[in-house]
Amino acid sequence: MLTRAAYLAAVVFGAFWGTWGSAVPRVRAQSHLDDGQLGVALLFVSAGALPAMLLAGRALDRWGLRCAAWLVATLGAAGVATAVFAEGLVSLCVGLVLVGVTSGANDVAMNSVGGRAERVSGRPVITRAGGVFSASVVVSSLGAGAAYAAGASTWVPFAGVLGLAGVAAVAMYRALPSAGARPSAADSEVAPGLRGGGSRGGGSLGGRAGAGVGALVVVGVLGALAFASENAHQSWGAIYLVDVFGAGAGLSALAPAVFAGVVAVTRFGVGALKPGHARVVLVVGAIVAAAGAAVVSRAPTVGVALAGLVLAAAGTAGLFPTFLSIVSGNVAESARGRATSIVTVVSYLGFLLGPVYVGAWAGAAGLRGAMLAVAALGVALAALTLPLLAVSRYTVEGEPGERHDRAVDNR
Repeated sequence: MLTRAAYLAAVVFGAFWGTWGSAVPRVRAQSHLDDGQLGVALLFVSAGALPAMLLAGRALDRWGLRCAAWLVATLGAAGVATAVFAEGLVSLCVGLVLVGVTSGANDVAMNSVGGRAERVSGRPVITRAGGVFSASVVVSSLGAGAAYAAGASTWVPFAGVLGLAGVAAVAMYRALPSAGARPSAADSEVAPGLRGGGSRGGGSLGGRAGAGVGALVVVGVLGALAFASENAHQSWGAIYLVDVFGAGAGLSALAPAVFAGVVAVTRFGVGALKPGHARVVLVVGAIVAAAGAAVVSRAPTVGVALAGLVLAAAGTAGLFPTFLSIVSGNVAESARGRATSIVTVVSYLGFLLGPVYVGAWAGAAGLRGAMLAVAALGVALAALTLPLLAVSRYTVEGEPGERHDRAVDNR
C-alpha cells in the first residue's frame, strides 16, 4: 500500500509539471509578458519551493505520512488557481509562489513516502517512482498540448490534474499509516530520530551510520551535481539544436521529449537492480552522463546530438533517486521527512543553477563549449561520489532494506 501511494504521488506530480510545460506559452500570453518578465516570474517558483521543502519534512515527521495526501490535493488546486487568475506580472508571480510552495512540499512528500516504502518492502521504490514521474510528464504534456490545439482554455488541463489529484489524495490517505501507527520492524532497527549533538555533521539524524545534518548536506551536494547536469540538458537541449544546427521548432522539440522519455525508461530499468548495486549505478551513471554531454558537444549532426542526449539522460536518470535511497536506508523513520527535505533542498540548488551554468559557459565558449563544461560535472561526480559518501559515513551495500527479509508486503 505504501508503494502504491508513492506511485500515485509521482503520477500527480508528473501530471502537473507536464501540463505546466505545455501551458507556459499560454500563461505568458494571458499575462501579457515578454520573455524577460517571464524569466523573472519563474524565479518565484523557487522562492516558494525552497522553504516549503524544509517545512514539509518537519510536517511529515510531526503529523505522519498522511500529510502527503493533503499536499497532493493542494498541488492540483494551485495549478488551477494560477491558470485562472494570472492576468499580469504581479498576479502570475503570486500564483507561481503558490505553485512553488505546493510543488516543493509534494517533492519531499513523494520521496518520503517512497523512502518509507523502500524500508518496509526492500524494493527500490524511489527510483521507480521517479520513472513514473517522468512517464507522467511525457503523457500529460502531450495531452495538454492536444487540448490546447483543440482550443481549450488555459485552465482546462489543470482542472484535469486537480481531478486526478483529488482521486489520488483519497486513495493515498487510505493507504498511508496514521501518525500514531507503530513503525515496521525494519524501521525499529535504527536509532531514534533527529536530536542535537553527537555527530561530526552537527546534529544527528539517527540511523545505523550515525549520520548528521552535515552528512546530509554532503549527499545533497552530490545530488546537486547530478541535477545540474540533468536540467542543463533538459533546459538547453532544444536551444542547442536550434542554435548549432538550425533545427526548426518541430525538430528541436525532440530534445526535451527524448530526454524525458529516456529518463523514464532508465529509471524503471535501474529500479529492477538490487540495492547493493548503488555504487555501480552512481559511478557508471555519472560517467555515462559525462560521455553523453561530450558527444553532444562534438556532434556533427542532429542525429548524433540526439544520441548524445540519450546517453546523458540514461546516465543522469538514476543518480538523484539512488542518493535519496541511500539516505532513506540510513535514517530513522521519525526523521525521514527532515532528512529527505535537507537532501532535496541542497540538490534542488543544482537543478536551479544547471541552466545558469550552461548560459555562463555558452557566453564564454559557445554552446559546444558549454556542453563540455556539463561533461565536466559528470566527471566530477564520478570522482567525488564514493569518497564523499565515505566521509559522510553513508553505506551503500544492501541499501535500502535488502537485509529485511521479514518486510511488509506493499504491492
